[in-house]
Amino acid sequence: MTSFPTPTPRLTSLSHGGGCGCKIAPGVLADLLARSPSAGAFSQLLVGTETSDDAAVYRLNDEQAVIATTDFFMPIVDDPFDFGRIARRTHCRTCTPWAERRSSHWRFSVCRSRCSRRTSSRILRGGESVLAEANIPIAGGHSIDSVEPIYGLAAIGVVHPRNVKRNSTANAGDVLVLGKPLGVGSCRPP
Repeated sequence: MTSFPTPTPRLTSLSHGGGCGCKIAPGVLADLLARSPSAGAFSQLLVGTETSDDAAVYRLNDEQAVIATTDFFMPIVDDPFDFGRIARRTHCRTCTPWAERRSSHWRFSVCRSRCSRRTSSRILRGGESVLAEANIPIAGGHSIDSVEPIYGLAAIGVVHPRNVKRNSTANAGDVLVLGKPLGVGSCRPP
């Protein structure tokens, strides 16, 4: 009996959308979080959920605050290595403006059983290659099996407390520097 290899599905065919286009609409997210307890009781928490920022910032002492953020994506391209690289570059551009010193990243990946081990491995290698170029270590990680493939990282960095920037402190006339092109996530309805 001749056996034929099962064709590997295109990554983009395994997800309902890609990149930031899969985010929950801001209005829906605000409604979901409306009944969450306020972080105001934690005086060391400099940035929490109240300002819709991409990271949390917690004051360690008068000179240091730790930044924690995460970012993850569904496939936006079919090549697994490229998908890993794109996800990592996008994440690094999101968290780099926050941190004066990036400490480490934790990898997390979600691949459904329809992704081969080779495909999953290539996604991870693509992300690792970006972090290696930036001399950032990967320290730990998590994985789960899910209906759709997802790849992302969590990052930890350090900043001086007085250098923290928040979404809520922007003023009319401030210079806005785009660290990456705006994606379709910026077009989501409220």
